[in-house]
Amino acid sequence: MIRILIVSSENNFAASLFSILKDRNGVEVLRSESGNKGLSMIRDRDFHLVIADENLNDMTGLEFAKKLVSANPLINQAIASSLSHDEFHEASEGLGILMALPPEPGEVHVNRLLEYLQNILRQTIGDRTTAR
Repeated sequence: MIRILIVSSENNFAASLFSILKDRNGVEVLRSESGNKGLSMIRDRDFHLVIADENLNDMTGLEFAKKLVSANPLINQAIASSLSHDEFHEASEGLGILMALPPEPGEVHVNRLLEYLQNILRQTIGDRTTAR
């Protein structure tokens, strides 16, 4: 089972991701409405992936990514961003972000993200987690 945490204070962002992920076999999705609550949830439970919105009600997505990397440097994360590819790369360098998502991610973005994640999980923990 792949466990995903969506961190977003924006209902449309979270609802969009939930609607894409809800029917996937082998995927469990939880949500946090703030960065600090998300960090607390990560301390209490293991997640394979954390997806954060660009702006949260208590910090930006990139600020959350910095705090997340301090709390759990090996966790896979994706951040929504309206920055250009080069600007995002510069702003997020060293944070180990798996993928930048557009502010309104679609199924193609989520599929690509899950494919990247599954490749990483196969190499690190084997075939015990699958999502179809």
